[in-house]
Amino acid sequence: MNTKIYGTVGPACCNTEVLTQLFEQGMTGVRVNLSHVNLPEVSGWIQNIKTAHAKAGKTELQLLIDLRGPELRLGKLLSERLLSEGDHLTVMSDGETNLFDPTEIPVPKSAFEVLEEGRNLLIDDGKIMLKAEEKNSRAVECVVVRGGILKSGKSLAVPGVRFDTPTLTKSDIENICQAKRYGVTGVMLPFVRGKEDLQKLKQVLIENDAADLCVLAKIENMDGVENIKELLPYCDEIVIARGDLGNAMPLWKLPVVQAELAGICREAKKPFMIVTQMLYSMEKAAVPTRAEVSDIFRAVSEGASSVMLTGETAVGNHPVEAMKYMTETVREAETYIRMLK
Repeated sequence: MNTKIYGTVGPACCNTEVLTQLFEQGMTGVRVNLSHVNLPEVSGWIQNIKTAHAKAGKTELQLLIDLRGPELRLGKLLSERLLSEGDHLTVMSDGETNLFDPTEIPVPKSAFEVLEEGRNLLIDDGKIMLKAEEKNSRAVECVVVRGGILKSGKSLAVPGVRFDTPTLTKSDIENICQAKRYGVTGVMLPFVRGKEDLQKLKQVLIENDAADLCVLAKIENMDGVENIKELLPYCDEIVIARGDLGNAMPLWKLPVVQAELAGICREAKKPFMIVTQMLYSMEKAAVPTRAEVSDIFRAVSEGASSVMLTGETAVGNHPVEAMKYMTETVREAETYIRMLK
């Protein structure tokens, strides 16, 4: 196959046995998500990845790290909580205190400041949605519009608001410093807004003797969409990351934006990856939906150089089966494309 297929390492697939099966099914590379951890904390996983890669008889392991980048995230919660539609919660700035009761949600100060009455707060790629009802100087009272399981550290978005956040966090720089030692081959930068973000990343790579690592620019906001052409010379691959990108617009517009980004990349001969919820139902179900396999087929037909599974392999109930459906669908799509030529 010409299309690279990535899986995301996580609790569901971090042992050597499962990782070996993923490589045997056709996985060509692995993503390590550093949104919540640093490289030393997952050194055991990385060693298992290398062992499994060799055991499966593969060569040239592609190991990507996905940085935290300029992303807003929930603070530390006392425990996970199931939210139901109509529940009421209090949103507070995480700079106010480190002690929150179960009905209080800590968010970064920048998000708290813009969360005015009537605005929505999207959590975990929009799986959960809160609506602000009343605000004072210390707290915002919110109602749950769309429920789900609330967990610490999940992504945040306030639709229609752009945040001025640093390109790289302190932990990002620490991880880049150690990337070569762990065998990392590529760096994914989230929420790329303009060429300046990529230039800053490249400078840090140079300073840490890691200039040869591939740079993957994740398009997850409207700034990235609008500035896509200026990003192309400063990265090795574009990542159409549909999770947060879908929060930046009405979902029915997302397929058109994906098609437009893919077209720009094809015209510029710039490799691009399509990712997020490709087999989302398989986090629970043993068989995907027809729409999901059609989505994979479309990604390959649009010319994607890479596709990726995230939660399906990291925390799903059927990581090996999900990888099989991914690779077999990619294979069928590639065969069909060759027949048309």
